[in-house]
Amino acid sequence: MKKWFLFPLGIVVLFVFTSYKKPHADKDERQAILQAITQTLQMAHYLEVRFDDNFSEKLFNLYLKRLDYGKRFLTKEDYDLLKQYYDKLDDQVKATTFEFYDLSVELLLKRTAEVESWYKDLLSTPFDFKVKEYYETDEEKAEYAANPAALKESWRKYLKYQTLIRLLDAYNEQAKMDTGTVKSFEELEKEARQKVLAAHEEFFARMKKLRDSDRLALYFNCIAGVFDPHTEYYAPKQKEDFDINISGRLEGIGATLQEKGDYIKVVRIVPGSASWRQGELKAGDIILKVAQGDAEPVDIVGMRLDDAVQLIRGKAGTMVRLTVKKMDGTIKVISIVRDVVIIEESLVKSAIITDEKTKLKIGYIKLPQFYTDFTRTGGNGCAADVKVELKKLMAENVDGIVFDLRDNGGGSLQDAVDIGGYFIPNGPIVQVRSRWGSPLLLNDQDNSVVYDGPIVFMVNVLSASASEILAAAMQDYKRAVIIGAPTFGKGTVQRFIELDQFIQGDITPKSSFGSLKVTIQNFYRINGSTTQLHGVTPDIILPDIYEYAKIGEKDLDYPLPWDNIKSATYTTWKYPVNINYLKTKSAERIAKNEYFNKITEYASFLNTQNQNTNQVLTFEEYKKEMDEFNKKSEAYKNMDKEISSMKVSPLATDLITLQKDTAAMARAEEWHKEIVKDQYLYEAINTLGDIKKK
Repeated sequence: MKKWFLFPLGIVVLFVFTSYKKPHADKDERQAILQAITQTLQMAHYLEVRFDDNFSEKLFNLYLKRLDYGKRFLTKEDYDLLKQYYDKLDDQVKATTFEFYDLSVELLLKRTAEVESWYKDLLSTPFDFKVKEYYETDEEKAEYAANPAALKESWRKYLKYQTLIRLLDAYNEQAKMDTGTVKSFEELEKEARQKVLAAHEEFFARMKKLRDSDRLALYFNCIAGVFDPHTEYYAPKQKEDFDINISGRLEGIGATLQEKGDYIKVVRIVPGSASWRQGELKAGDIILKVAQGDAEPVDIVGMRLDDAVQLIRGKAGTMVRLTVKKMDGTIKVISIVRDVVIIEESLVKSAIITDEKTKLKIGYIKLPQFYTDFTRTGGNGCAADVKVELKKLMAENVDGIVFDLRDNGGGSLQDAVDIGGYFIPNGPIVQVRSRWGSPLLLNDQDNSVVYDGPIVFMVNVLSASASEILAAAMQDYKRAVIIGAPTFGKGTVQRFIELDQFIQGDITPKSSFGSLKVTIQNFYRINGSTTQLHGVTPDIILPDIYEYAKIGEKDLDYPLPWDNIKSATYTTWKYPVNINYLKTKSAERIAKNEYFNKITEYASFLNTQNQNTNQVLTFEEYKKEMDEFNKKSEAYKNMDKEISSMKVSPLATDLITLQKDTAAMARAEEWHKEIVKDQYLYEAINTLGDIKKK
C-alpha cells in the first residue's frame, strides 16, 4: 500500500546573511546547483513552473525581505541600485548568472562594515532618555534609511531602544530587592549599554564567520520559496538537522524554531518532548536569551538560528533557562530540563470523563501527531492504536467520545484515512491531486464501523495537514461535530529530492550539493474543496487567544491558492445532528462563560498591543506604558481553574498497567489535572450532551 507522510507543521529556517568575506564560491558549482534547482522545480513541483517577469518580481521582493529583514543595513540608495534587476531575475536564473546576487552581497558587506564602525561609538556615551523620540519596532513597517547618515541615525535609535529594554528590566529587578546595594539610574544605564555592546560584539563576530555557502543558500531558498512556502532548498547541514528533528532522537527541549528578522520564534512544541512536558513554552513565544543552568544568559537577539540552536540543545538531564517574550509582550524565564522525546507521551491516549452536571460518561482521546511505524520500539502506527482506544472506551459504555486534534501538526496521511474509516461504513476520505493526471481517491476499504456513537472533534489553528484532512472528512460526512478554532490551512505534501542526481558536467563537489523539499501534491476534501489556505472552519467556533495572530498558512510568503475540484461520490451519515441547534446552545453557554469572555478580551488586547509598534524612547513614558501593560496582562493570567463537576479517571484496563508503573501513573495523574481545567474540552462535552438530548 502506498504511504503518504505529510511533514508536521513547522517552518524551515531562513537566515539573514552578512559577512565581511567576499563571495568566492566556486563559480561552476553554484551554477550547477542553480541549474539543478530549476530543473527539479520544473520536473516535480505541483504548479507549472514559469521563470518570467512575475517570478522575477516575487524573487526580488522575497530576497530583499530576507536579506535585510529589518532594513537595518541597506539604504534607499542601495535598494534603488538593486531595483534595476526587478524584472530581470528570471533571465539571470535561466542563464545561471549571478550579477544581482553578487551586487546585493557587495552592498550588504559594505554597509555592514560601516555599521560596525559606528555602533561602539554610539554606545560609548549615555543615552538621553528624557528626549521624546520614537523607534519603529515592526520590521515590516520600517523603511530604508535614505543614505548612510540616516542609517547611522536609525542605528542610534535602535541601540537606544535595546538599551531602554535592558535598563527597565534592571530598574524593575532592583525595585524588587529588599537588601543590597542600590545602583543609581546612571549606573543602571551604563550597565544596560554594556550588555547591548556585548550582544552586538558577538553579533558582528558571528557575521564574520559566515560561509559563502550560507549566503548562496539564502538566495537559492528564495528562488524555491517563490513557488510556495514549503518548497525549500536545504544545504547538506540543514538537511542533517531536519533529519535529526524528524527522527525524534535529538536530546534537547523539543521545539521547532523559526528565524524571523532578529528574533528566534517558537513555531511548534514536539509532543512528548521536554518543553511539552514542562508546559510553559508555547508556539508564538520569542526566545530572547539562553542560559546554561545558573550561568549568565546569552543574548540571542540577532543570532543566526543554527548558532542559537547550539546553545539551546544539550545533553539529557541538563538545564537550560530561556528568557522569552510571550504573545502578550510579557517577559518570562522558563527553566527546562533537556531530555529525549518520550515516545510514549507522543502516542494516542485516552481517559474517562464523568460530569456531574450533564450526568454524562465521556470517552476522551488525545492524538498529538499522526505517527506511523515506530520501528525502534516495534510499535504500531497511530491508526491501529486509535482502534484499540476506541474499543476500550466502548467497553466502558461511554455516552460519547471527544477526539482531540488540537496542536496536531500532521504526519502519516494513510493513518488519518484509516482513522476516518473507523467512523463510517466505507467511502472516500480525501482526494489527492498531482500536477499531472486526475485526482486520486484515498478510501476507507473496510465496510465495518468501529464506533457509531456521537463524537466531537476538537481543532485549533495549530491543527494542520493530516489533522485537517480527518476533521474535514468527518465534517463532510456529517459524521461528527467539529469544534474549536479555524485550522492552519496546509493542504499540500512535500518530498525531498537530492540535487546531486541533476548535476551536469564533470563537476565533483567537495560534499553533497544539498536537497530540495518540493511541494508535489495538493489535498482536497471529498466535497472538492481544498484545505489549503482556508483550513477547516469548525461547526462551532470558540473564542481563541490566537484569533488575531499571524501563524496560519495564509500568513506565509506566497502560499498556494485555494481552489476546488469535482466532488467525490459519498453518502453522509445516517444519523446527522442539528448543527444550528448545537450552535445556538453553545453560543448561549459561551456568552455566560467568564473564561471565554476573558479569552475574547485577551485576544483583542493582544491585537491592539501588536498594532502599537512605534515605541517611545523616554524612560518615564516607556515605564508607564509597560507598567500599565503588565497590569492588564496580569488580569488575564491564571484563568485556568479546575472545573469542579468534571472527574477524570483512567480506563479500567489501563489502570491495571499504571499501577505497576509509578512513573507512568504520575504522568497520567498530571495529564488528568490538565484535563479538569480545560474549558474548551468541557464545552465539547456539553455539546455531546446537547446531541444526546436532541
